[in-house]
Amino acid sequence: MSLVPILASDQFSSVDQPALAQGVNMYGDVLNTWAGIGNSPGLLAKYLPFLGQLNGPGALEQRIKELVAVRIAVLNHCRYTASHRCTSALAKGVELDELAAVASGELKGFTEQERLALQLAEEMTVALPKAPVESSPTGVSASVRDDVQRMFDAPELVELVMCISMWNALSRFHRVMAFELDMPEAPAPVAAWL
Repeated sequence: MSLVPILASDQFSSVDQPALAQGVNMYGDVLNTWAGIGNSPGLLAKYLPFLGQLNGPGALEQRIKELVAVRIAVLNHCRYTASHRCTSALAKGVELDELAAVASGELKGFTEQERLALQLAEEMTVALPKAPVESSPTGVSASVRDDVQRMFDAPELVELVMCISMWNALSRFHRVMAFELDMPEAPAPVAAWL
């Protein structure tokens, strides 16, 4: 059961109605995450454009964004985020066996850029929250930080770190809110890791 009421479309504030209409036009329905966010008037109007900008086409390869989002959903054990991100990744050409590998952390078949992005995602998700500033000012290992700085240019790095941060925030939001799934369950090889 969701932590907050799931709003019907006519219950959203007038300030959120344009963003909601745009989202429904893209997805065909009101997603439960939006219906939860709608409880804070004005937030959806900021959230959807930001998410669209960050998760859509940009400097960073779309495939990397998709892989990173699935890995973070698994690391945070979030069924709702995994459902959404696997649906998106599969629609954008990521193969099921690749999703299974990302879920398990087996990264041998991926490019160096993809492996580094996934490594950074794992460190930011798992190690960073446990790393005091005195022992690790950035919360990630110097080797991974140096490698991603070598492998990605500045616009790509901004998108990568922001995507990792956003999917950590959203998967934690989704998990605590306990939204019912509104997209297909994550494929079995991914769901097994949740």
